[in-house]
Amino acid sequence: YGVTRLIGTDRDRDSLPRASEALAAFGDRVTLVHGDYRDMDAVLDAHGIGNVDGILLDLGVSSLQLEAEDRGFSFRRDEPLDMRMDQSRGETAAEKLAAVDETALADVIFQFGEERKSRRVARAIVRAREVGPLTSTAQLAVILRRGVGGRWQGIDPATRTFQALRIWVNEELEGLGPCIERAVARLIEPDDRHSGGRLAAIAFHSLEDPVVKHTLRALAHGEGATVRLLTKRPIEAGDEEVAKNPRARSAKLRGAQRIGRGRGR
Repeated sequence: YGVTRLIGTDRDRDSLPRASEALAAFGDRVTLVHGDYRDMDAVLDAHGIGNVDGILLDLGVSSLQLEAEDRGFSFRRDEPLDMRMDQSRGETAAEKLAAVDETALADVIFQFGEERKSRRVARAIVRAREVGPLTSTAQLAVILRRGVGGRWQGIDPATRTFQALRIWVNEELEGLGPCIERAVARLIEPDDRHSGGRLAAIAFHSLEDPVVKHTLRALAHGEGATVRLLTKRPIEAGDEEVAKNPRARSAKLRGAQRIGRGRGR
């Protein structure tokens, strides 16, 4: 089959040097690109690559981003209210919060954060920005806790809205289903020498995983099926892995393998 080649993309330019260092032993067999996974077709075309043996989609925010200073993903520290995975483009969370109306903001918080008190939280944000601009994570966290109200134990009341704003700022769910469809179209079809390319997708929150699940199921059924499912249920981290990396607790991995059209099950 020849020498294996890896094309990797990441929206966060800061992640590329780390990946390059980790994969240095593979030399020029590895190509890393600053870009969005939704640009997959353009990236592959630019490197003269048609179909591929495998695709891995590692969705959502990374631990490096959560831990990095001055990125605004976490309210555990007081940082600028940015939240962009790609700091070279798009509006920051502060800029978007300064312009959005209350109803639209409540919808964002409810849809992406599954916050039941989304209207109260949105109202608290809008009232606070009337006093002055929202510029820091600590400032916003205080507003969110007041908006949710009541006493709390365990999960911080700011958590759901921070997730919602991060997804909103980075448009994380926009085009995810079509991206998976295009990824499948890039997989090598089975022949006498190849069993068919494989796709794996790792989702980390309850909004991503259903999109992955339903998209793959749709591609696996009917006369025009293009994949067979490799995972009836998502693969989740075991106790040992969660002990080493607590953030793996929410990860769900689903896989599918390319088939010839009309051979779905």
